[in-house]
Amino acid sequence: MSRITVITSGKGGVGKTTTAINLAAAMKYFGEDVLIIDGNLSTPNIGLHLNSPEVPISLNHVLSGRAEPFEAVYEHESGIKIMPSSLSLSELRKTKPERFKDFKSQFKKLSRKIIVDSSAGLGPEAVFAIEAADEIIIVTNPEMPAVTDALKTVRLAQQMKKPILGVIVTRVKKNDIELEPNIVKEMLEVPIIGMVPEDIAVQKSIKDKSPVVHLHPKSDASRAYKEIAAKILNVPYDSKKDQNNMLKRFYAWLGFG
Repeated sequence: MSRITVITSGKGGVGKTTTAINLAAAMKYFGEDVLIIDGNLSTPNIGLHLNSPEVPISLNHVLSGRAEPFEAVYEHESGIKIMPSSLSLSELRKTKPERFKDFKSQFKKLSRKIIVDSSAGLGPEAVFAIEAADEIIIVTNPEMPAVTDALKTVRLAQQMKKPILGVIVTRVKKNDIELEPNIVKEMLEVPIIGMVPEDIAVQKSIKDKSPVVHLHPKSDASRAYKEIAAKILNVPYDSKKDQNNMLKRFYAWLGFG
């Protein structure tokens, strides 16, 4: 049965789009049929991240009644399917974001797993995306402003009676400055389903316009996203066995193998 998972956040800049892309790529790694929809109509980034900044038919055309959903689907070299939104201001003006939920059943015919990258915050675009969700994942960073804003998103989802699958904490450095996982969990009162470390491989993948899971599959961030996807899909995955062979040998030399 197809499900729509909306990836959202209380504020921008926390890694929401990177998480949407790499969670989809990790699901694809486990053999799932995955589609990413760029529900961030005002400031879309999925196309920019995946080398499709402008396409002939986008989500904007679908929401304005000028195209069918299947016409706006493209396949990335990584194997994931994407439905980008347009960067054009003129297209944005023609778009009716409130119609997003009206296409829920049609979107679900396009793939088994639909990941929607929503707008950040609590504005109308984010609300319209959440209305179409079967479940919500909230992305935050381990710092007070981000977690405080994430709490607002938790409350919004609860008011809309949308199940929250959990929280993904990104850009984790494990230093004395950031919030501990138990503090984040206590503040949000929602399970933490994954911790993604700060990783230069993520920045490299954005530069190369492909998921880090695809380009750098054994990096720390990639293995973290695979762990999250495996948990969601309920499939086995051993992150330690998926480490770089050189790193494995180094750990074995230290006596930790």
